[in-house]
Amino acid sequence: MTDEQKSLLARINGYAENVLGDIDPQKVPVSTQLEKLKPIMQEIATEKNMSLEDLFILYMDLQSEAACASEQKLRDELQDLNMGDGSPLLFR
Repeated sequence: MTDEQKSLLARINGYAENVLGDIDPQKVPVSTQLEKLKPIMQEIATEKNMSLEDLFILYMDLQSEAACASEQKLRDELQDLNMGDGSPLLFR
């Protein structure tokens, strides 16, 4: 992920934290969540000379990439704790 993409993702996610607050994403329809993000996404799309739909697709791709990176980092950290053989460090 480029620095520009990281910045874009952080900008949208920061806005999301403010407008979505403590909603439960499992209970609130995606369409409602997206409607609340529309102002920042439209602003960025206009700045980048992109359609709102293209920006949304980019955002979803970046979110997926970030989630995969976070998951891999967690796996790596757990692997380090297990010393690589699956047995917990506490039992060595």
